[in-house]
Amino acid sequence: MENGNHRAATGPRTDDRIKLNVGGKLFETTISTIQAGGHDSLLAALSSRTSDDPDPVFIDRDPEIFSVILSLLRSDGLPSTARRFSKQELTDEALYYGIESQLKSAMLPPPLSGIDASIVTTVQPASDGLPSAITAGTDGSVWIAHGGQISSYDWNLSHAGTIRTHLEDINSICRVYPEIAAVGSETDPGLHFYDFSGVRNMGSIHWTDPTDPRIFKARVTAVSDSPSSVFAGFDCPHRENCILVIDKSTLKIVGELSRQSGSSAKNLAVGKLTWLPETGLIVGSSVTSGAFGYSGYIRMWDPRLNEVVWETNEPGSGRSSRFGDSFADVDVDIEESALFKVCSKSGDLAMADLRNLGDDPWVYLQDKNPSMRTKGSANCTSVIHCYKSQAFVGRDGELEVWSRLPRAENRVDRESEVCEGLYRRNFVDKEEDAQRGIIKKIEGGGNRLFVVREDVEVDKLKEFALVASHSREQNFWLAGVRVKHLDCLCLSYKLCACHAVWKNKIKEDSCTACTRARIFRDIERGGKPSGFQLT
Repeated sequence: MENGNHRAATGPRTDDRIKLNVGGKLFETTISTIQAGGHDSLLAALSSRTSDDPDPVFIDRDPEIFSVILSLLRSDGLPSTARRFSKQELTDEALYYGIESQLKSAMLPPPLSGIDASIVTTVQPASDGLPSAITAGTDGSVWIAHGGQISSYDWNLSHAGTIRTHLEDINSICRVYPEIAAVGSETDPGLHFYDFSGVRNMGSIHWTDPTDPRIFKARVTAVSDSPSSVFAGFDCPHRENCILVIDKSTLKIVGELSRQSGSSAKNLAVGKLTWLPETGLIVGSSVTSGAFGYSGYIRMWDPRLNEVVWETNEPGSGRSSRFGDSFADVDVDIEESALFKVCSKSGDLAMADLRNLGDDPWVYLQDKNPSMRTKGSANCTSVIHCYKSQAFVGRDGELEVWSRLPRAENRVDRESEVCEGLYRRNFVDKEEDAQRGIIKKIEGGGNRLFVVREDVEVDKLKEFALVASHSREQNFWLAGVRVKHLDCLCLSYKLCACHAVWKNKIKEDSCTACTRARIFRDIERGGKPSGFQLT
């Protein structure tokens, strides 16, 4: 009796067993296993019970999913049986048991590697409208602006909510706090702050100057932020433009950078802004194209001194051999302190060291990978985004990644300024994926990469990255017939999940669903399939 009283007073040992009745199915495990969920979890609260209690604890939940939860607590990983359940089902159960953080750690993708990425799933905004801007969080969540609305997707890429703003269109968005977004539009004036948690407009910032009548109805062209400030590019109808510095804590204007008249390509409103945490400087760029090609500028400001510390203009600077090959897009690799640009004519990728800038700092990267198909940029749309020490380049529909080689030597030909062997170029997607639509925007968040394509749906790169885009009408091509996507009547399954399109014919691939087979036969015969609308 003494031993029993002492045992009851001190509580059970971690190697003691406990029985649980989950949804009518008995489970037996150890105290240490259920305590692995943390002190605040529901299962840890049950650890006070011992095997001496004749009645197992009854939990009215799904026993099949609980077996996955139990395996997660035992090994810190998900078993193969977890594939039978959706991410939302697993998340809901993890929330109930209080172990969402453990599930999140197990489900988050490994470090982003563009070479190993592949497309596997779709993210669709909850309402109508084309994705016009995106901003990603450090946990892999994403906010997608479409029309005048913003749809939020959490770390699990589950739809967390949609808010409607007072704007007709949103062209710039920046997550300045975990639940607060700064948004701007090219059609409506002002920078506006929206709180997702309270679903409200927290306030607006407008660029005004009573002494200058040209400063009115200024629209936002770019947004970036630092831990203490928000930086927003503004452009007036008369082409007057500037960058406003806004204090995050008060949402008040505290400074103005680079006021200029946009009378030439060298003075246009900034189109992209990046804050450099290492130096506290701001890098901005503007690119425009016309009948005579591309032109624009790259500038670096010190907001503390309110002055430009470095700039370059194209065409008009650099070596004569590159004249006429101006950049089509620019981005900053914060981790490597490097500036990248994509040339508009040759398609070459060039890099400059932000710590050693001069009149002509560019080194042109070259990779002689024989398996790579080359494509110039003279007649294609080029987009670049640097993330996780990698440069992702979209050329029309093709997505490629430039990865820095470990212990690579910087071998530069001093005459041509071409560098070989420093970066390795590879395609992220397959050749057929390039037909999915033109890449318009690229954004990184967590260990995912989000890509917006024109006229196609939003996809995700499996386990490594996320490619996000949306379709105007969500059109699919089957047997040469354009079909407006609705859910298939059979099991509400998405079209093409179990079938392949080959030489304009539908070939069934291990699919026994007669309804889908009939739909495909109807399309091949030129008939109108049930469950879909021909357009």
